[in-house]
Amino acid sequence: MKHRAYPAYKPSGMEWVGDIPNHWKVLAIKFALSIPITDGPHETPEFLEEGVPFLSAESVKDDRLDFSRKRGFISEKDHARFSRKYVPKRGDVYMVKSGATTGNVARVETEEVFNIWSPLAVLRPHPSHSTTDFIFYFMKSRAFLASVELAWSYGTQQNIGMGVVSNLRITLPQLEEQRAIAAFLDRETARIDMLIQKKQRQIELLQEKRSALISHAVTKGLDPDARMKDSGIEWLGEIPAHWELTKLGRIANNLQTGPFGSQLHASDYIEDGIPVINPANIQHGEIMADARCTVSEEKYMQLIRHRLTEGDIVFARRGEMGRCALVTQESENFICGTGSLRVRLDTDKADPQYVNLFLGITGVKDHLLFESVGSTMDNLNAGILARIPIVLPPKIEQTEIRDKVDRERGRIHVLIKKVEESISLLRKYRTVIISSAVTGKIDVRDNIEQRKKEFKRG
Repeated sequence: MKHRAYPAYKPSGMEWVGDIPNHWKVLAIKFALSIPITDGPHETPEFLEEGVPFLSAESVKDDRLDFSRKRGFISEKDHARFSRKYVPKRGDVYMVKSGATTGNVARVETEEVFNIWSPLAVLRPHPSHSTTDFIFYFMKSRAFLASVELAWSYGTQQNIGMGVVSNLRITLPQLEEQRAIAAFLDRETARIDMLIQKKQRQIELLQEKRSALISHAVTKGLDPDARMKDSGIEWLGEIPAHWELTKLGRIANNLQTGPFGSQLHASDYIEDGIPVINPANIQHGEIMADARCTVSEEKYMQLIRHRLTEGDIVFARRGEMGRCALVTQESENFICGTGSLRVRLDTDKADPQYVNLFLGITGVKDHLLFESVGSTMDNLNAGILARIPIVLPPKIEQTEIRDKVDRERGRIHVLIKKVEESISLLRKYRTVIISSAVTGKIDVRDNIEQRKKEFKRG
């Protein structure tokens, strides 16, 4: 739907807003509030197994308060003490004022009893001047977010003071118009969010299809008419009769952990040297080097026995069980870090790309999780890896499977990228429609009146 502009405009005096409708006002946000901007306690409370939910920055998720992401529970006594400063109320607006998500906002839409921590700033709209929904949407606009980004400071992380937020300016129409704009945006953003959810589900289904494709290819092969045999392993089930059932240790020339802590210290790291691959650098089946996590040539030579070569498979010893990645030309000659394990295969027996595909299936991850019961993630070691069951086709068949999977995976990747691009466009449109409405670039009043008439006729 195309939206028309207001009949007359005037300069707002705000670089990020431009002109606004003639009858709108511009003022510091503090003048639209009923209390000074405040926050939660600056002390760390004792967290309990049950009690009053205690929310912090991570609970502000997707424009809402997500109670499942609460920091924990606090006692009724601490709640009463913290409530002397601030008591949550339906209609309040929270803004994250420190950390990586600074600027994120959410409305309080519940009567549930809870309390908040200091990373959240509280804005309580004055009922005579502003509405919760309009303030919320203005704080979602590009104009307000740009003002926040210009005003925040950096210590160990980005942050913005409540006094600074108080003086950030907003545009403000009359109350009835605020309500009309918020109602329009509630409807439009809900529609956009529903489309985004559908597309995210499409991505999930494509990812599931990709996983199923790989799992079937590396455990059942490409020939649907192949004679099968029982593998004797529940999660593998039947495998082609001519395939070999072996263990990772039998097809590897070397399984080795990274250097001991005494060989590689935090003080050895430099910027823009030779990358060291720790668990944090193994993401989504790929090696992601970090320019801040590197060592000098001199240190590299001391750690040369831990060098990665093309075709190696590097495992994370910590975090998600079974997380691994194949070393490619781009990551060759990096160093296997202290928290990682390197598997170097006998390439006469096994194709590294095929083995890497096999190691990524759910059954292997479940196997490793079972093997680690009673220990910690840090105890994922060469012995555990060596015992991973592997089904091994003849070498030529490994290559055929690898190539087939690469083609199909590439096709699915293209489809996923297209859906991701459409999601990105929808999110951009969501921001544009919010920004346009709360700064008066579009006039939605007739839209609301028309819907009222349609409702009455209905």
